[in-house]
Amino acid sequence: MPLKEQPNILPLEGEIDLHVSPEVAASLRTMIAKKPKHLVVDLSRVTYMDSSGLAVLIEGMQKVQEYGGKFALAGAQESVQHIFEIARLDQVFQIFPDVDSALAVK
Repeated sequence: MPLKEQPNILPLEGEIDLHVSPEVAASLRTMIAKKPKHLVVDLSRVTYMDSSGLAVLIEGMQKVQEYGGKFALAGAQESVQHIFEIARLDQVFQIFPDVDSALAVK
């Protein structure tokens, strides 16, 4: 069953590494161009993320904050959450257990 397509949610899956990051960056740019009030990146199906993936998310967050929007990450698996913690990015990003709780933030 495909995930519900919502214009302000970017569902990612698999390994987000050097090969995939440019696609993620392009998707984020397209979404950010529409200036959504909330932009949520759904990480629930991501198994791994390297520094290039983190860099793309940081850039996306900065662009959303520039126009006053809210950028959130949702559903990170333990292994991915650990990567954010090691890089101390858990203190930079708003990370929620699931997409619904990320969208509920006013």
